[in-house]
Amino acid sequence: MENLRSGKTTPMIFGAHVIVYSKDAAADRAFLRDVLRFTSVDAGHGWLIFALPPAEVAVHPAEENDRPELYLMCDDLRAAIAVLAEKGVQCTEVQEARWGSIVKVRLPGGGEVGLYQPKHPTALNLAN
Repeated sequence: MENLRSGKTTPMIFGAHVIVYSKDAAADRAFLRDVLRFTSVDAGHGWLIFALPPAEVAVHPAEENDRPELYLMCDDLRAAIAVLAEKGVQCTEVQEARWGSIVKVRLPGGGEVGLYQPKHPTALNLAN
C-alpha cells in the first residue's frame, strides 16, 4: 500500500489498538502506568493511551466467537510474579500448559489480564 505522504510502500496495517473495558478505568490506567510502568500519551482530558511491548495475535478454535483475551508475555514468569507481589499485586496460581506457564492478574477495576511465559516460538521479531 502506498503512503500518500511519503510515496513509500508500507504495510496496510501498522499497529494494533487493544481496548480493556473496566468498571474503574482510572484505577486500571494507574495500574498500567504505576505498576506495569507502561509509557503513555494523553489523548485529551486525562485519557491515557499506553504503549505496549511488541505484540502478536493467535486464533484459537472455540465454540463461541467474541471472546478476546489479553495476555502479557514475559521471559521469567516466577520473577515477574515476585516483582508484582512486591507492588501488592496478586496473581493466580501458575497453570502449566503445553504452550506456556500462565497466571491471571486481577486489575484494580475488577477485570483480569493474563500473564504468561511462552514455551513456543513467538512471532514478536518477524518483519512485516
